[in-house]
Amino acid sequence: MLDATLIKDCADPSLKPAIVEQFVTAGGSADPLAVTVRSGGLLILVPGAKSADEAIAIVRQYAGKAVVRVGLTQFPAGVGVKDPADLKPDLVEPCENLRKGTAMFAKILRIVGKWYGNPTNDDVFPQIFEDAVYAWKTGEFEGVGVFQAPDPGGNTGTRNVSPSGDGSDSHPGDATAETPDASKFGSAEIRIDLSRIGGK
Repeated sequence: MLDATLIKDCADPSLKPAIVEQFVTAGGSADPLAVTVRSGGLLILVPGAKSADEAIAIVRQYAGKAVVRVGLTQFPAGVGVKDPADLKPDLVEPCENLRKGTAMFAKILRIVGKWYGNPTNDDVFPQIFEDAVYAWKTGEFEGVGVFQAPDPGGNTGTRNVSPSGDGSDSHPGDATAETPDASKFGSAEIRIDLSRIGGK
């Protein structure tokens, strides 16, 4: 369970606290010093870090050679960094990690929301959230590298709905003014990626 003050002070303001919490539960770690390293889809066992300096040393060792995730949000450590030496220990500092991670996740939510046609229907949000968490974990959505992709801007579509989709904590006036395209609703219920099967 994330500390409410940490969320209030550090998380991206475009995400509601309930969404931040669900994001960290689904895609992050309870340990602010957690470092996860994957190479070719395989998990590489690394020693557990006992300090920020130890954690960042592990990150620097693997950055650029493997997929390295770090901290509360399991932020992708190598994104936008040319030299592993440029990776700073603040990457595992809980507030900074939450700030960077939630800002990146908010961008991914906007990318996924745009793909769905930016619906304002609350019922669609749980699916968008699920796809965004999957994109966070894999680094891709519909063939797009989400960490390097430009931010499409606009609303995250998350202000007026809880992650569970019950809308119980909606705020009047938070809904976006955009009119949803009815033809897009229901059209993305089942998505199967066939791009990996021989074809092209």
